[in-house]
Amino acid sequence: MAYPPPRSNYVKSLQIGDHLFDWGSRTYVMGILNATPDSFSGDGILAKGDSVQVSLELAKGFVEAGTTILDVGGESTRPGSQPVEAEEERQRVIPVIKALAREFPHVLISIDTYKAAIAEEALNEGAQIVNDVWALRADPKLKHIVAKSRCPVILMHNRSNPASVEVRTQLGNAYIGAEYEDLIEDVKRELMDSVNLAREAGVSEDRIILDPGIGFGKKVAHNLELINRLDEIRRLGFPVLLGPSRKSFIGYTLDLPPDQRLEGTVAAVAIGIARGADIVRVHDVEYMARVVRMTDAIVRKGA
Repeated sequence: MAYPPPRSNYVKSLQIGDHLFDWGSRTYVMGILNATPDSFSGDGILAKGDSVQVSLELAKGFVEAGTTILDVGGESTRPGSQPVEAEEERQRVIPVIKALAREFPHVLISIDTYKAAIAEEALNEGAQIVNDVWALRADPKLKHIVAKSRCPVILMHNRSNPASVEVRTQLGNAYIGAEYEDLIEDVKRELMDSVNLAREAGVSEDRIILDPGIGFGKKVAHNLELINRLDEIRRLGFPVLLGPSRKSFIGYTLDLPPDQRLEGTVAAVAIGIARGADIVRVHDVEYMARVVRMTDAIVRKGA
């Protein structure tokens, strides 16, 4: 299946400061910085010492490997995780964002939050993108913050329900009770509902990025199907972010814990790019940047 060709109704590009995202010409890498003690993948920065220093060291490696966006989050979103109060989240992410903005002024920073107050402060301190795992449905104020700041927003599909989480030793948590009448059509419809929320608030269409929400309220088979049919999400006309890195659908498929899911992530990223992903959100940036470059060389030719 070829990469979806440019169409007249597609958002073609996005300008953020000095950065031009020319959608369809290449795949962009987003590196994950989890300012948490309990990330599902074991990469929580707070468990490794001084969060600012650890973040700067990780970010340096990410930037050298070719990442375009550093994504900072202060609340674990693994299946069954507990919400974090806004003040605790603020204490986790704001010092990290300030340090990253100071140290890497030419790299874009994304704030991974669904809370308007956190997003607003993060944008004021150097973040340029809001990555909302609830696609503007958790905090009604967030869409107005995004519109006012004119920042890009990533809208992620999410049907998470703690009641449907299964926990297995070594493999982590996964959703087992998620049901869809028609997976792709349901995801497309619910993503477009969030797009309309953004539009109504005054967010420009060229500043909207869609994320199918791999691992969020989906069974293993749902995640596999979403990646294989990602081109159908891309045909909604918006750039697409894919975040399969180390997730439990890989663990359940290969029967492997998070620290042994590199090859599974490689496969998901490569197929995702072939199906139309514009941004890949990953932990292992050095390896995935190579996968991106190789896959782009194969599938983007003549895009």
